[in-house]
Amino acid sequence: MPLTKPNQKLRHDLKEVAALLKWSSVDLMKMAVRLSEAGLESDAREILTITSGFPGAEDKLSGYAEEVKSGRIVRGKSD
Repeated sequence: MPLTKPNQKLRHDLKEVAALLKWSSVDLMKMAVRLSEAGLESDAREILTITSGFPGAEDKLSGYAEEVKSGRIVRGKSD
């Protein structure tokens, strides 16, 4: 069964946010390297701590997108 427009939009949005998290993590990792090279180890570690949860969140969002695709998650009508 094809996805409705609202469900297509939901799936697209979930995938887009997952990709945004991935690229944000890449950029923040580069920033952490630069901070470390500048002798700011504490700041670099803080960024690494923040980004450590990104892969799990990305996986969850990608999983939700697949659940939308399979029909397990459906966007209902808005009031």
